[in-house]
Order: sequence, then structure tokens, then C-alpha cells
Amino acid sequence: MLLALDTATDTASLAIYDLAAQQLLAELTWQARRRQTQDLLSTAQQLLAQLNLTPPDLTALAVTTGPGSFTGVRIAISAVKGIGLGLPTPPITIGIPTLCVTAAPWFLLASRHPTAVTICAFLQAGRGRYNWALFAADALLWRPTAAEHYGGTAAEFAQALAEVASALWLVGEWDENLAEVVRDLPHVTLMDKVSGLRRAGQLARLAMLHLANGAPDELQTVQPLYLRNP
Repeated sequence: MLLALDTATDTASLAIYDLAAQQLLAELTWQARRRQTQDLLSTAQQLLAQLNLTPPDLTALAVTTGPGSFTGVRIAISAVKGIGLGLPTPPITIGIPTLCVTAAPWFLLASRHPTAVTICAFLQAGRGRYNWALFAADALLWRPTAAEHYGGTAAEFAQALAEVASALWLVGEWDENLAEVVRDLPHVTLMDKVSGLRRAGQLARLAMLHLANGAPDELQTVQPLYLRNP
């Protein structure tokens, strides 16, 4: 069994995934805001209990590594390391950038699109700023480094998008400020933000694919992906 954890932003999400059956067994997503520390492990215990599982049943752990809030990213990574060290058998572990999970629901649709599409996954970084990363439609398993992420104001974000030649799908929890500045970019489409809500079930599926391709991480080396200094 794989436990997936995401507390990179105010939206927290947990999922339990059966790797052998390749099936999502449980998922819970909620607005934790500043309660990730209080809610995370107790919620994981509840999900395990609902499935008649115990912590030793966990053989793999997946976590979002950022970008996101400095505290939020650290909470899930710290929880994964604590759980991993406490299990009787060391679990397989993988860290996946937050925006990979945001982009994940759109790859299949983009790959079937009659023209080339670039997926731009983003999140709000506070104080009117955004973080984003660009994904080719066939790059589901790409894990961008910190240098392959971008950040800036809404105007700087729009300018960066204007320089992309292909059709762009903008995926994430956009606000009216961002909608306004990209309104005059004909090649940019704002995708439904409800359908694109980042969920741990998507993180779990991505983790399964990475593990099937032989790309685990070391528990000790999973680190936050920060785009600027704390």
C-alpha cells in the first residue's frame, strides 16, 4: 500500500493507493489552512482504519516537495520521514514537485488534442505572485528542478505566457486577477479550476508510474523544492 501526502498549500490531501491492484482506495482533500500539523497524521490514521489497514501495511510513501508554502511543504515531508523511520520495513519513497500533481489530470486530454498543447501548471505564491512550470503533453513523468520552475507577478506571468508559441492550457486555482491579465492572449485557455484541484489521488497515481519505471528516491534525501530563500 502507498500513502500519498500533500500539504504544500492551504489545501491538504491524503490518499491510500493499492500498488498491486493499481487502484485508489481512499482520498480526502480539505482546506487545512494552518492546521496541517494538527490534522495530517490523525487523518491518515482514520483513512487506514476505514480500510482495516495498519501502518505496517504501508510499503511506499509519496509526498509533494514544492513549490508551496515553506511551512506546508516541510510538514508533509517531515511526516513522510517520520512515518518511514517508524515502519518495521523501510518503505519505498518518492518526492514529486507540486506542479506535476497539478498538471497530471490534463496530460491524457492534451495528448489527444489535434494540435500541440503545452500545459502550464501554476499556483498562487502569495502577495500577488505565482509559481509556474511548463509541461509538454508527453511529459507526464517529468520532474522539473527548481531552475525549471518560474515565479513572478500576474503581469510577469502573462508576459512569460505570451512568449510561448504553442497553444497553452493554464491549469491551477486561478483568480480573477490572473484571468484579467491573460484575457487578451488568444493562445491561452484557462482550464476548469475545480477539475484541476490538486489531489493526493493524482500524486499516488504519479508515484505508482514513477515506481513502475524504477525511479524511487531515498527517504533521507527527499528535500523541499524551494524557489526562493525562506
